[in-house]
Amino acid sequence: MRRLPHPGLAFKFSLALFVIVAGALGIVYLAVVPRLETRLVDAKIQDLERASGSVVSQYRRANPLTEYQSLSQFFSSSLSARVVVLERLQSSMISVADSNGRSSADVRRDPVAQKALETGRTATGRVERAGSERAEVAVPLDASTVVLLSAPLKDALADVSLVRRTLIAAGFASLALSLVIGTLAAWRFTRRIRSLEDAAGRIAAGDFEHPVSDPVQDEVGQLAQAFDSMRLRLAHLDHARREFIANASHELRTPLFSLGGFLELMASEELDERERRDFVEEMSAQVGRLTKLATDLLDLSRLDAGQLSVEKTDVDVAAVARTVAEEVRALAEGTEHAIHVEADDAVLALGDEQRILQIARNLVENALKHTPPGTNVVISAFADEGAAAFFVRDDGPGVPERDQEHLFDRFYRADGGKASGSGLGLAIAKELAVRMEGRLELRSIAGETVFTLVLPLSEAAISREIEPVAAQS
Repeated sequence: MRRLPHPGLAFKFSLALFVIVAGALGIVYLAVVPRLETRLVDAKIQDLERASGSVVSQYRRANPLTEYQSLSQFFSSSLSARVVVLERLQSSMISVADSNGRSSADVRRDPVAQKALETGRTATGRVERAGSERAEVAVPLDASTVVLLSAPLKDALADVSLVRRTLIAAGFASLALSLVIGTLAAWRFTRRIRSLEDAAGRIAAGDFEHPVSDPVQDEVGQLAQAFDSMRLRLAHLDHARREFIANASHELRTPLFSLGGFLELMASEELDERERRDFVEEMSAQVGRLTKLATDLLDLSRLDAGQLSVEKTDVDVAAVARTVAEEVRALAEGTEHAIHVEADDAVLALGDEQRILQIARNLVENALKHTPPGTNVVISAFADEGAAAFFVRDDGPGVPERDQEHLFDRFYRADGGKASGSGLGLAIAKELAVRMEGRLELRSIAGETVFTLVLPLSEAAISREIEPVAAQS
């Protein structure tokens, strides 16, 4: 059995607006029409009540046999109401005088007159007689006689009917208008939503060229801006991914071709021992390049999968600075860089020693690779503002300002990708720093570049800082 499609957002929006308007009109109708009808009927009854006092006083002074009928006709004319004098007779009543001048059978069981006779007090009410609604006031003359004033409600009810018809007509017009406006507003709103849906589809398909925009600065407009920011970010990542694939292919192809060439040459029996040793050293360097690239990719995949754990132990970053300086000293001499260490006292940080060494090696190797020969590279470690800080400073040309914002992005390589490397080292270093509850910072101007790894001090280092303060106090 084929399932019916779910109603769209435009239909739901129009329906909701229709229900709201219909509900509001229903509330207005129920609040206005019954109340207006009640007020008009009460006003008519009150008019009769006000007139009943003088009417009854005239009847009490008049002769029942000769004057009641003429008084009834007189008051009927002045009040625009039927005036009837009724006398109780057993279970019913008989008419003593009636302004209608005809049979009074229709009022012999009038409930308002009967109530007045039973209670001995003025009674009021609304009755329906002969298909006509009437407002009535009954005032006792004595224990067995009552004067009934009965006025038609035709005019009052006609006004109520006019208001009712006007409200209903206005309600239908409002509902029709709400449907038109709701449909147009919903169509315009859903068109914007569909535009975002199309943009999301393009982005999902890998099309990052077309901007996502919305002309209205509301929540949908803000969503469009967020989509466009996502598009730009994905475009940047896609560009970086393509560059990384090209770079990784180059990085892999170069050492592999080199290794293949060296293996062919080493298979030749014409090589002497010295040439073979040089080839082995070069092959070892190429294997090192492959190993570093594979290690970076593995670290990156483990970071993304949340499977890379870091230890929290006391690490002397001053010792790390000295260790890394010794490791790269031969490389620095080969590239004519001067290595200086400023880390004499122990600086205990809380972190993973191997990961700190990994970050430190990356920072120092970058300083050696991306600065010209003769550049001074200073490695230092200090306790700075309640934290352990590892610094790598060089007096090279500096990092261009346009590159500083993206230098820690994955796959990003400065100078349009002309620099060597995979573009993963600094991104991995930054994420490792965050995993150790620290941060990696860059400050670069012409003539000075400083990378700073900031880590929390260990508890032992914090206690060492507190003890002198306590002794002084």
